[in-house]
Amino acid sequence: MSRWSYRNWRQLTSTKKSGNIALRIDPELHEKITRLAAADNRSVNSYITKILEKDVKNNSFEDRQFVGTLIPGKRINDKNGLVEVSGIYYRYLIEDNQKVDKTANYVILEANGNVLTLRKMEMAN
Repeated sequence: MSRWSYRNWRQLTSTKKSGNIALRIDPELHEKITRLAAADNRSVNSYITKILEKDVKNNSFEDRQFVGTLIPGKRINDKNGLVEVSGIYYRYLIEDNQKVDKTANYVILEANGNVLTLRKMEMAN
């Protein structure tokens, strides 16, 4: 019989967690994480939390397929509030509530359900 039974699993998953985890890592990795956290203007704890949240997040089809994709402004319909991506229409939000610029390109930052968050790409001079 396995050491972990359904009953053990239920006890582990049903108890409220404290939010504290004792973690042993290689000292070189710890140093690298410390440098990356400082470069991101975060504490080590905040930086590790950010990485874990990003990795553990349940990615949707839209997250996996569309985040990072460039969308021409002409595919955004500001009249009905929809944007066409790969033949499918989604609701959208534009970062900082900017108006749609039909001549610009936009990048998909996030997909939350059927709502895509877009950022206008600025042209480099």
